Amino acid sequence: MANKKLFQEFTTVSSKEWKQKIQVELKGADYNDTLIWESLEGIKVKPFYHKDEFKKNTSVRTNVSTFKILQNIFVNDVEKAKEKTKESLNRGAESIRFTIENENIAIEALLESLPLESTIYHFNLKFLSIPFLKKLNDFATSKKGNFIIQIDPIGQLVKEGNWHENIEKDFQKINTITSESHFPVINIKTNIYQNAGANIIQQLAYTLAHLNEYFNRIPSINNQPITIEVAVGTNYFFEIAKLRALRILFNTLAKEYNHEFDCHIIATPTKRNKTLYDYNVNMLRTTTECMSAILGGANAIANLPYDTLYHKDNEFGDRISRNQLLILKKESYFDKVNNPADGAYYIETLTDQLAEKALNLFKDIEANGGFITQLIEGTIQRKIKESAEKEQELFDSGKEILLGTNKYPNKNDRMKNELELFPFVKTNSRKTLITPVIEKRLAEKLEQERLAQEE
Repeated sequence: MANKKLFQEFTTVSSKEWKQKIQVELKGADYNDTLIWESLEGIKVKPFYHKDEFKKNTSVRTNVSTFKILQNIFVNDVEKAKEKTKESLNRGAESIRFTIENENIAIEALLESLPLESTIYHFNLKFLSIPFLKKLNDFATSKKGNFIIQIDPIGQLVKEGNWHENIEKDFQKINTITSESHFPVINIKTNIYQNAGANIIQQLAYTLAHLNEYFNRIPSINNQPITIEVAVGTNYFFEIAKLRALRILFNTLAKEYNHEFDCHIIATPTKRNKTLYDYNVNMLRTTTECMSAILGGANAIANLPYDTLYHKDNEFGDRISRNQLLILKKESYFDKVNNPADGAYYIETLTDQLAEKALNLFKDIEANGGFITQLIEGTIQRKIKESAEKEQELFDSGKEILLGTNKYPNKNDRMKNELELFPFVKTNSRKTLITPVIEKRLAEKLEQERLAQEE
C-alpha cells in the first residue's frame, strides 16, 4: 500500500500542455509578454514551474529548527545594558548582540550574573583592539562564555570610507586577533549593500568578494567559523533563494581555501523599504522579511522595530519586534521543519540562477583587481548607485509600491513632532580615503516633502 500511487486515473500534465492551455485562455495575448516578468537582477520569472523543466535538486542545508531570536543592545551605560539584557532574555530573546563603540567598557561588569553557557553573545565592535579581545578571550575561558565577535575592517572601509587606521595596521591587528582568539572573530557586514540599493546578484557577489579578501589576507581564518550579516528585502521568494544561494557560494569558495566551517548567517530586515509615514505597516514588512530569513536558513534573526527610523530604542518597539519572531516560532511553527524550501521548483530555480549570476560577477571582480581595489577605484560604489537609481525610478513612478507612502497614503499623518532621530541620509564632511557606500531609503525624498508641507 505504501508504494501505491494515488489518483492513477488522472494523467500527468506536461509543462507544454499547461502552456498551451494558458495560451488559449489569453485569447491571443502573447504568453511571454503577458505573464513573464523580469526582476531587477535580470531574472525572468515564469507563471509556473514544472517538474519536466526542472534540471536538478539544489541541496542546501538549512537547519530552520535551530534559528535564534537575536536582541540588539547598544552598550553605553553598562548597568542599563545589563538590565535590558536580562529583561530581553526573560521575554523571549535567545541570543544577544552587544554593539560596543568604546574599548573601555567593563566586560566583567556587563556580563556579571548573565547566563553565559546557555546563551550566545555577539560582540559587534566598532574598533580594533588587541587588549580588548584578549580581555574577552580570558573572560570567556574562565567563565565558559559562548561568544561570537563581529569585526570587519573592510566593512568599516565600505561604510565610513576609511580604515580604522590604515590597511597595513588593520590587517596586522586582525591577524593577531584571529590567531589568538578562542572564538569566531571575522564578520562580513553585507547588509549595507542591500540598504544602499544593490540588487541581489550584486549583494551576493560583493559578499563573496568581501570574504575572499579575508581568505587571502588572514591565514588563521581557516581555524574558526565566519559570521555574515545579511539584510532581507521584501521580495519574499527571491530573499529565501538569496540566503540559500549565499550558503552555496560561501561553501564553494571556502572549499578552495580548505575552510571546513559553514557560515553563521545573521539576518535583519532591510531599512530600504521602511517608511516614516504609516509606520505601523513596517511591522507587516518586517514580518514577511523575517519569514524569508527563517525559510532561507538564517542562523540568527534580529528583527527591526517598526519605529526604528524616528524613535530611540524603547521597550515597546523592542518587545513588539521580538514578539513578531516569537509568534513565527512558537505559534506559526516555523521552527519545526528543516530545509523547508527543498523541492520547491520555483525557489530552487531562483537559487541556481542567483548563485550562477553572482559567481560570474565575483569572477569579474577578482579578474579586475579584487574587492578592495574596486572600492578604491569607485567601481563598487558606482554599480550600487546605478542599481539604486533604477529601483528609485520604479518607486517614483509608482511601479514599485510602498503602501501608505506612494500608494494609499493617509494625508492626515503628522510626524514632525514625533522625530527623536533624523531619519534621512546625513552628508559626511569628513575627508575619506574612498567614497563610502551610503544607505538610503526609497521614501526619503517623498517624506521630506511631506514634512515640509506640515510646516
